Amino acid sequence: MANMTFRLTASVAKAKGTRGSLLLRASAVAALLCISLTVQSPAQAQTPMAVIPTRTIYPGEVIQSNQVQAVEVTNPNLTGDYASAVSQVAGKITSRTLLAGRVILTSALRDPYAVERGKAVRIVFNNGPLTITAAGAPLESAAIGDLIRVRNTDSGIIVSGTVMADGTIHVVAK
Repeated sequence: MANMTFRLTASVAKAKGTRGSLLLRASAVAALLCISLTVQSPAQAQTPMAVIPTRTIYPGEVIQSNQVQAVEVTNPNLTGDYASAVSQVAGKITSRTLLAGRVILTSALRDPYAVERGKAVRIVFNNGPLTITAAGAPLESAAIGDLIRVRNTDSGIIVSGTVMADGTIHVVAK
């Protein structure tokens, strides 16, 4: 768009035949271009949003989307890692009490556990075409993707592995 404006201004200057007119028009176009770049339309201006609970949510509860709402931030001093969309908090579990009308910090949320401490899981080891499975007991609760320690219930050996979406724990060779 800037190239079109410059060409148009240059062609207008040729028609007028004066160098002063070209400079005047070029400076006017440059000023308008600067103003249009600095002024945002209401559609472009993004108002910051924050997610707040509509009721008190206690630690360990799964947050449902009907328990929270997104509101416009009116405090310009609000900073930190607060949730800005309902999708960021829906399905998460809170680790502290969330009071109604207060901003939800993302540090107060965690993913649901895929495996729980002491409950039976399947341990899987893959090495090329070889696959070994065994029964195990996690030594800690963990979410999908977490690296945890698990005890092989048959041998008593403790190994480390990654929690998968299906609830199995995949271990790798040392």
